Amino acid sequence: MSTVLGTPLRRVMQWHRPLMLMVASMLLLLVVSTIGLVLDDRVLLGAPVWLKPFKFAVSMAVYGTTLAWMLSLPHRGRKWTSGLATVFAVTGFVDTVIVAVQAARGTFSHFHKSTAPAEKIMLVVFGNAVLLIMLANLALAIILAFQRVHADRAMSRAIHTGLALAVAGMALGFLIPIQGKAETALTTSGQRVSLSSGHSVGVPDGGPGLPLTQWSTTGGDLRVPHFVGMHGLQVMLIAALLLAALAARYPRLRDDRTRAHLIAVLATSYTGLIALVTWQALRAQPLIHPDALTLTAAALLAALTAVVTATVLATRPGPDRRI
Repeated sequence: MSTVLGTPLRRVMQWHRPLMLMVASMLLLLVVSTIGLVLDDRVLLGAPVWLKPFKFAVSMAVYGTTLAWMLSLPHRGRKWTSGLATVFAVTGFVDTVIVAVQAARGTFSHFHKSTAPAEKIMLVVFGNAVLLIMLANLALAIILAFQRVHADRAMSRAIHTGLALAVAGMALGFLIPIQGKAETALTTSGQRVSLSSGHSVGVPDGGPGLPLTQWSTTGGDLRVPHFVGMHGLQVMLIAALLLAALAARYPRLRDDRTRAHLIAVLATSYTGLIALVTWQALRAQPLIHPDALTLTAAALLAALTAVVTATVLATRPGPDRRI
């Protein structure tokens, strides 16, 4: 049994070393954050202080593992992609460490206006690291977009579209400092801190929120499109895997060109979903309380997706061509 489990584990550990080291550190932080959530009852802006590092650790571990797997596939420009992945690993690690350190101190990791030298340095480092993370992923997406990175067309297209969606989600994160309004908040020690921005729209940060995510239930929340877009990569890859599994049961899906077209449909629909939740948040509307206009737009998006999906499934694949 140990040999059966050990071989895949050794293979995984041979993936991009800096990324896997970053993932290992995130798993360690996940344990620390979980212990903190259980034992530390301090609250910052209405949420447990260890919730933010917990969420960062999960997100970075999932994304880092996905990226490391992708870079293990044969592709051109490996020297460049490896360097860009190292940039992501280092900047992702630095940003998450800042989040964890500030959580332990019971204060804010970003958007604060503290004049203390250490706080100002961390704020600058955090902001520049976020920008580098997005630019590194953008460059990776561009390099891989011009080549087929997987033998299965559907998986290759899922990688291409997923990376594009992830970059879009990261870019939407910049709406938070642009759209958010300045406010003041208290640290866990009761110190009043000025914040230059916030993620909520129409309501102050720290109000009622959904379990775990803490997305606002009383106003718009720009973390929603940021999250939905950034993890579009995982959605596309899971969809490609599901279609491959369903191909054994449904003959129409056995042609990987058909599955690739379905991934393209899903990516287009998912782009519409990102636009929809962004529009909803900017209108100060909670995700779980959509108005008639939002519901109508969602219904139209779902109907169009269903029609195009049915069309793809009803169309016989043409001559074999690289896509």
